[in-house]
Amino acid sequence: MPIPEDVTGDEIDADVRQELMSLPKTLAEDVARNLVMVANLLDEEPEQAYAYSRVALRLASRVAAVREAAGFASYATGKYSEALAEFRAARRMTGSVELWPIMADCERGMGRPERALAMAGEPEVQKLDKAGQVEMRLVAAGARKDMGQAEAAVVTLQSPELASNAVQPWTARLRYAYADALLEVGREAEAREWFAKALEADQGGTTNASDRLAELDGVEFTDALEEDAENEAEVKAEVEDEAKDEVAEPAEAKDAEEVKDAKDAKDEESGSQG
Repeated sequence: MPIPEDVTGDEIDADVRQELMSLPKTLAEDVARNLVMVANLLDEEPEQAYAYSRVALRLASRVAAVREAAGFASYATGKYSEALAEFRAARRMTGSVELWPIMADCERGMGRPERALAMAGEPEVQKLDKAGQVEMRLVAAGARKDMGQAEAAVVTLQSPELASNAVQPWTARLRYAYADALLEVGREAEAREWFAKALEADQGGTTNASDRLAELDGVEFTDALEEDAENEAEVKAEVEDEAKDEVAEPAEAKDAEEVKDAKDAKDEESGSQG
């Protein structure tokens, strides 16, 4: 896989660099550069990120950071079974529980929401930091919805973190999920209120709360690019019609002239015979 020259591998986190020190220097540099490419492409080009993660995995499958990166790349491309296997491998190597919520979400992705819900009740959840616990709550609520338990999803999301006025990195997503759950059970007025609260907390644009609010308010947005394309098509059609008319007019004029010439010739011949 091609890697730009300005990607040196030094861009990776210090703790990952520390893990790679167990490898020979040249190999560590190659792995680091591939991991940087995974991180750079994960959001916008997940398939490309996945390809780089497979290279890193072939080079250093015994490094936990590599297995974790491969897991996130697989997750981003919807390869949930692969992702879960990589996350489990990383967890065995490190003993950390921080991947527990995304492992549970992989179970959801594989169509096993009941397993995700079971994981939400395991002791590992208590070992998560606050962000991890909120993430686990979001996964559990999603599993409830997958199982057709919309009311239970609403209850699952009700928590001190949801009630808090403080804005944390997870606040917008938590409020958005709650608004979506409320809407699903028909509590539209409350849903609108919580979409507004989600938008207020969404400083990084991680949700589409503004679109959901507009939808509830009956506001329709016009795609400017699509409208321009339609206008361009109309103009093109008009130009083509005009061109056809210009081609047809000389032909019609020529036909009329030929008829006139034939008539004149006939008259002249009649005159000669007379």
